[in-house]
Amino acid sequence: MSNVNETLKSALEIEGAIAALLVDHESGMTLGSAGGGTLDLEVAAAGNTDVVRAELRTLARLGLDDAPEDILVTLGTQFHLLRLLQSTNGQGLFLYLVLDRSRANLAMARRLLAVLERGIEL
Repeated sequence: MSNVNETLKSALEIEGAIAALLVDHESGMTLGSAGGGTLDLEVAAAGNTDVVRAELRTLARLGLDDAPEDILVTLGTQFHLLRLLQSTNGQGLFLYLVLDRSRANLAMARRLLAVLERGIEL
């Protein structure tokens, strides 16, 4: 689990990052978190688990043989970036990065998060 914590700490180094989490979207459980400030990370993880599940259900109903890489929620002051990944045991996980919209470069954040996901071993 130490590599998860290291990965989340590295995610906080992305320009504009406020919080980083690793979440199991099957259970909604947070497997690791870093940062957050005044943001309730447990509420954020649980709520965005519902977003991920809804997107996966929709794609299945559409009969698309594809999977989402990212889901983006844009707010007035923040970006919430959900990066879906699979653990080696098939467990559905997502990296969840909260960014300050005024300081973040969204394209760079997506790219760096994709690089960081490769370092997660569960």
